[in-house]
Amino acid sequence: MSFKPLRKAVFPVGGLGTRFLPATKALPKEMLPVVDRPLIQYAVDEAVEAGIEQMIFVTGRGKSAIEDHFDIAYELETTMAHRGKSMDLLHQTRLNPGAVAYVRQQEPMGLGHAVWCARHIVGDEPFAVLLADDFMVGEPGCLKQMVEAYNKVGGNLICAQEVPEDQTHMYGVITPGDRDGALTEVRGLVEKPRPGTAPSNLSVIGRYILQPEVMRVLETQEKGAGGEIQLTDAMARMIGDQPFHGVTFDGRRYDCGDKAGYVQANLAVALGREDIGGTVRAFAVDLLR
Repeated sequence: MSFKPLRKAVFPVGGLGTRFLPATKALPKEMLPVVDRPLIQYAVDEAVEAGIEQMIFVTGRGKSAIEDHFDIAYELETTMAHRGKSMDLLHQTRLNPGAVAYVRQQEPMGLGHAVWCARHIVGDEPFAVLLADDFMVGEPGCLKQMVEAYNKVGGNLICAQEVPEDQTHMYGVITPGDRDGALTEVRGLVEKPRPGTAPSNLSVIGRYILQPEVMRVLETQEKGAGGEIQLTDAMARMIGDQPFHGVTFDGRRYDCGDKAGYVQANLAVALGREDIGGTVRAFAVDLLR
């Protein structure tokens, strides 16, 4: 069975990043670097690997650095060229003409509202959603693993990961059904359940493949947890109308919306780099001695 191909991805990047103040006072949190590439670059690279053709950024005030990052930097590139420096490091920041679109979320009304802001660009197509501060490391990338699953089962898919029971109140949580390898049938979803009430410890992580019908659901979605329009609540209303599965990611996730998770991501990536891994490892060993 074939399903409508996945060509578009939405990146909600309008958040204020208050957990990383003062660093994010003038710098979007999505531009925080993991070693030498910003978080948003890793997410875009993951989307490109999965075959995504159009990147849709849902931005807010003070996010122009993201637009500049994926644009041509004439002064920088001219200077590098005159000095005989390689442009390879900038290659991934250049996307094909017309492959990037920006839409503004005027008010911080939640993830569901941010996704809904992209409705006119998404149109009547399935689309992915990637949250850049969920930093996913694996081969192939998380979204590509999900696309492979989508090509088998269609419908809506979310990235699912087991979390400790005492952390379920921080996530959207799945009521699981039948399991088939990395695929788990989703029979229910609840956003940030009260401690001790979660239906499982299988939580929703920041990667989604959704059918366009979710936009019509979001249009009438009432505010939920935190007084915001929650994407999880809208997805829950679609269960039973379309196939719905969770995909357990074969890889490692770092929560870069959390300071400790962000530091761990930097350390893990640095240790895996051929150019600096040895130096960083020696330093870490000496520091912990």
